[in-house]
Amino acid sequence: MSDFIYLASQSPRRRQLLDQLGVRHQLLLPDAHEDAEALEEPLPGEAPTAYVRRVTGLKLDAALARLRRRGLPAAPVLCSDTTVALGGRIYGKPADARDAIRMLGELSGTTHRVLTAVALGTARSRTEALSASRVRFASLSASRIRAYVATGEPMGKAGAYAVQGRAAEYIEHIAGSFSGIMGLPVAETAALLRAARVKF
Repeated sequence: MSDFIYLASQSPRRRQLLDQLGVRHQLLLPDAHEDAEALEEPLPGEAPTAYVRRVTGLKLDAALARLRRRGLPAAPVLCSDTTVALGGRIYGKPADARDAIRMLGELSGTTHRVLTAVALGTARSRTEALSASRVRFASLSASRIRAYVATGEPMGKAGAYAVQGRAAEYIEHIAGSFSGIMGLPVAETAALLRAARVKF
């Protein structure tokens, strides 16, 4: 039984969703020498579902090693990763504004998938879950895309958009988990926490 967890994520949205569940958590962020971005590099020909599961597992490995290195009190560690997929193509975080414009142009007028993997682990065990949702975008003109990218919101977001932000006006339909699209599927996460006997 644990009354708190470590969250190995810099995402304020994931912290917000854990707060919504009433889960006590402490951040377990990478050290300066860790190359967290390198973990998110897709392998050649990697399918989106395999990719998001693999990256989440790597994040958990790194976080558990960080926990041991720092000699912190034992508690479960939660990691998550989100990717957007159109067919077999993976859309991660845009490298810059130009990349964000490209991504949004390709997603415009389509139905794409948003995949979020969650992993909860300790030194002795780990469990995981996957949330898959579908999002239909309206057709966006080049000027609307440029205006959205100019707000800065797409940066740091998989697929170059935030469902809970200004991009909501472009979303015609969602099938799946809104919280999963935000970056942490609440139902799946709660099930993992209960199975691990985390109090909340």
